[in-house]
Amino acid sequence: MRVIFSEDHKLRNARSELYGGELVPPFEAPFRAEWILAAAKDAGFTDIAAPDQYGLETALKVHDAGYLSFLETAWDQWKAAGYKGEAIATSFPVRRTSPRIPTQIDGLLGYYCNAAETAISPGTWEAALSSMRTALTAADIVADGAKAAFALCRPPGHHAGIDSFGGYCFINNAAVAAQRLLDKGARKVAILDVDFHHGNGTQDIFYERGDVYFASLHGDPAEAFPHFLGYAEETGKGAGAGTTQNYPMAPGTPYSVWEAALLDALKRIAAFGAEAIVLSLGVDTFEKDPISFFKLTSPDYVTMGRAVAASGVPVLVVMEGGYGVPEIGLNVANTLKGVAG
Repeated sequence: MRVIFSEDHKLRNARSELYGGELVPPFEAPFRAEWILAAAKDAGFTDIAAPDQYGLETALKVHDAGYLSFLETAWDQWKAAGYKGEAIATSFPVRRTSPRIPTQIDGLLGYYCNAAETAISPGTWEAALSSMRTALTAADIVADGAKAAFALCRPPGHHAGIDSFGGYCFINNAAVAAQRLLDKGARKVAILDVDFHHGNGTQDIFYERGDVYFASLHGDPAEAFPHFLGYAEETGKGAGAGTTQNYPMAPGTPYSVWEAALLDALKRIAAFGAEAIVLSLGVDTFEKDPISFFKLTSPDYVTMGRAVAASGVPVLVVMEGGYGVPEIGLNVANTLKGVAG
């Protein structure tokens, strides 16, 4: 299995995150990718390549053009306004407010933000671009006939919606990868999101589309970030009716319960007729993860990877979450072992 990885992920190195009423060092930091890469190498996944230099053509099919333009210029606008710290949204278009898009950077941040913990810092746009390119390169490998590939994306992407960032995410890598697979000939693609946190951005992008099936296994949004999407009754709309399936689960969920949801999702994906699976891989389902409440153990990730591989269609693994403990590398490597057979 080829691993796609860019050293440009290091350009995203924010100093602060709003957590528990304090500004703390971000849980999503460069060490995550380094731990994962080292563990993948140790597990024998040594075919590692840098991403190709794609433009925004595919991203513009899943994201709003104005939003991408905002991301590209946000840091420069923030500096030009004379602010000294990192760019953090402080005002939001909540219920019954004007739909007009502000022109000043404070307003723009709030307009395009879905979670205020995520600061924009120097290098954020460049790192997000490299992460997108990592996913696109891996998608092309799968489209060209490989049974599996791993896009070691950082920053992650599944909380980035059509026109919003947050949850450490800026460009939705899994969505861009799925779109690329469709553009290269697939008629139907599935995104299977196994991150602890609901892939609200991915659901937003594909909720009214019938060519991508989205299934997400996650902490109950009544109790877990991102709170405002991910309930079981959300199943798609219009052309996408029936192509979204959410599996919200309670605190303390063990692998036996989680696996039942996984197998149901895979059964639905097979019935949909997906020709490839984009696995949005978050290992924050791990029992020791600092910002989740599931109880998966390291061997469970091998089992999960095998179950996904048993679908019989190509699998593109796209890195999402997993925080704060060295086992995130082991858990990713175990997933890759399962997928690779």
